[in-house]
Amino acid sequence: MEFKIDKSLPICPQICDQISACIATGEFPPDAKLLSVREVAVKAGVNPNTVQKSFEQLESKGLIYSIRGSGWFVGNNAYRAQEQVDTLAEAKTKAYFSAMAQLGFNEEQVKIYIKEWNK
Repeated sequence: MEFKIDKSLPICPQICDQISACIATGEFPPDAKLLSVREVAVKAGVNPNTVQKSFEQLESKGLIYSIRGSGWFVGNNAYRAQEQVDTLAEAKTKAYFSAMAQLGFNEEQVKIYIKEWNK
């Protein structure tokens, strides 16, 4: 997995969202071992404490679990990961349409713009 971190935004939610997406899509199957906190920190270019906090948040949502001395593993709740990804996608879509409305675009114009952009 390659982490795409925008340093201008809070990092912890970005890590959570990206791992959740990998769980939801099956890239990280149930019971798969995740990279260590240190390895994720190096790959993402962030502080290990931030990764630890992200893992703990994912654990509190039931998406991952830890085994003392063995590491972090993907839980059996891919549906929860999908719910989180769906909620995030909905929020980002609403924010995008809102931003486009502020630029003077109506919904139909935005749809045309998206269709043209995807070519």
